[in-house]
Amino acid sequence: MPRNTTQIICQHCGTLVDSETPADQLQQGPEWERFEGTPAPLGASWINSEQAYNFAIDAVNASRVTLLLFREQDFEVPACSLKLDPLKNKSGSVWHCRVPLMEADDAVYYAYRIDGPAEPATSNWHVYDPDKILIDPYARSIFFPTDTPDRDQSEIPPTPLGRLDICRCPFDWKDEIRICHGTDLIIYEMHVRGFTQHPNSGVDDDKRGTFAGVVEKIPYLKELGVTAVELMPVFQFDPFDENYWGYMPLNFFAPHNQYSTNQSSCEQHSQFREMVRELHRAGIEVILDVVYNHTGEGDHRGPTYCYRGIDNATYYVASGNPSAPYANFSGTGNTLNTSAPTVRRLILDSLRYWAKEMHVDGFRFDLASVFSRGGDGAVNLNQPPLFDQIASDPDLAHVRLIAEPWDASGLYQLGKSFPGRTWMQWNGQFRDTLQQFVRGDRGLISQLMTRLYGSNDLFPDDTYHAFRPFQSINFITSHDGFTMVDLTAYNRKHNAANGLNNQDGPHDFSWNCGWEGNDQVPQEVTDLRKRQVKYFCCLLMLSNGSPMFRMGDEFMQTQGGNNNPFNQDNETSWLDWDRLKQHEEVFRFFKKMIAFRKSHGMLGSSTFWREKIQWYGAEQPEVDLSADSQCLAYHLHDPSPETRDLYVMINGSTSPVQFSIHAQAEADKTWMRVVDTSLPSPMDLLSPDTEIPLTQTLYRVNQRSIVVLAQSRGGTKKTALPE
Repeated sequence: MPRNTTQIICQHCGTLVDSETPADQLQQGPEWERFEGTPAPLGASWINSEQAYNFAIDAVNASRVTLLLFREQDFEVPACSLKLDPLKNKSGSVWHCRVPLMEADDAVYYAYRIDGPAEPATSNWHVYDPDKILIDPYARSIFFPTDTPDRDQSEIPPTPLGRLDICRCPFDWKDEIRICHGTDLIIYEMHVRGFTQHPNSGVDDDKRGTFAGVVEKIPYLKELGVTAVELMPVFQFDPFDENYWGYMPLNFFAPHNQYSTNQSSCEQHSQFREMVRELHRAGIEVILDVVYNHTGEGDHRGPTYCYRGIDNATYYVASGNPSAPYANFSGTGNTLNTSAPTVRRLILDSLRYWAKEMHVDGFRFDLASVFSRGGDGAVNLNQPPLFDQIASDPDLAHVRLIAEPWDASGLYQLGKSFPGRTWMQWNGQFRDTLQQFVRGDRGLISQLMTRLYGSNDLFPDDTYHAFRPFQSINFITSHDGFTMVDLTAYNRKHNAANGLNNQDGPHDFSWNCGWEGNDQVPQEVTDLRKRQVKYFCCLLMLSNGSPMFRMGDEFMQTQGGNNNPFNQDNETSWLDWDRLKQHEEVFRFFKKMIAFRKSHGMLGSSTFWREKIQWYGAEQPEVDLSADSQCLAYHLHDPSPETRDLYVMINGSTSPVQFSIHAQAEADKTWMRVVDTSLPSPMDLLSPDTEIPLTQTLYRVNQRSIVVLAQSRGGTKKTALPE
């Protein structure tokens, strides 16, 4: 086939690329499309062969749509207003037009004005305002005026604008290899800004709090040993909204502008891609925490950015209550109507964009149970189409899908009740059981066994369900709640700085170790807290499933007892890297415990342990399941010659307990002590060349601690583990 060579010039980053394009691909379809535009793709797209923009927006119930174009220095008055003719510029529910670059009048921003409803529209739940300036939901980048105008004014842009500086050059992914970890998956939940924003982060000042800052810290992540980062929301949100966490999305395609060192659309996307590429080069997956259950427009008192003004009746679930018209299953004021085809298409297009164009490896869906609700808000498990559409999409076939399997109204679908059968899920019961047990609660041995085993009560592996243990995301802490050390330092919430009362925020099962807070703490309390944190870490890494912990837990990051700092863009939430030096022994324990898990693949087995595990009590072989019991032991045996057997002894009581080692070492092998969380560093977790062989079948396990034994490979020969 003959080929034509065209020059693709990115006017924004200056790259010139010679691109050979098949001749038939240069044809954009029927001649009229050059003047009337096309309904696909949605958003603003660049057509290089025509040197023109195509604009397309889905507005089901609109009667009039006007495209607005703005210049760089005059974003208060449109340089051009194009009223779309429904007889020529509308196909089905999509309004569209084609604008040559020469006619764009040097425009760099765009937006819409929309009026309605159209006469056949049956719903009366509309809030159209023909003077309101609205962002395109498919905009790839958002511009915010330096001084945001009053949102109630309609003569000047009350909202941000979409950017037209679309990068027209291909990104150089170099020798990037897309990765997907198995038994060695360790997820590190982190906030892009909070990770490096603190002045003591060691990151260059102009890169602090950005994607580029994350790149500078990749050597740290490699040293720690995590194999996936789960980034809290990076979609564009209103930077003036005091919304540090990012869970109030403005747009589902644009990277948040403050996470880039340069505000051009070109750089925003390039810097995100550079971060992904370099994390992949380090063997680290990138998972995005995505919010598709609501938007930043809030309830009827909130601002109108786009969705409400484009088609309120299509995008949102109505409550039927005139005084509070928006159904609020998200806890943030509104709920997206994910049963509507327009909304489902928006979500699928967004997922494909981040997976295909930005090379993201997975998604964690905030309040994913909302997807089970229909347009009336009722739960419909017989026909939740979004789950099936996502799971069956070929572009998402190899992408991790992780659900937060509940919503803010009490719908809880953890495990087999969640409609996405193959999805991984945040296991809130694992979190609660582990927090309570380490706090010192009694009578939890049966629950602890189930959680360590992989939560097969929630994820049954029978013939019908066929769940896998790795579908359970095991976590003790996340962004939502106390940090790991704060679970050991506070009995109550300290959330006054949020402007909320101390009843707001999640519930944590914490114990302050006898001293509330971090001021003037006695040394013995500090030592106990360190042991408790190591206790948490050890249990997490010894459990079957996919472990996740939040950034900073590895060096005892504190939020001062604030368990809900969603609006704290300050040192409450930023990682304090001085604590890495102060608590280096805790960091060492995390690092080595992660390496230990990786070197013992059966801890992250793809199947439940079944015959590979034997449970024991402390002194007696039988497990004590009484209401006062706080002790448990188990033996993990894998017939593979490359894998060492493990014997784990857990004492959750307040007194030392003499454990009998009920499992004998195999012939020509012996039990080697690897972990004892009650001992000071470096004796708490021994290096391969310092593991200590046991000479008797008894071991004194100190209070609130765990001991892990591993079999030698032969006689008293020590086994090499990764440093």
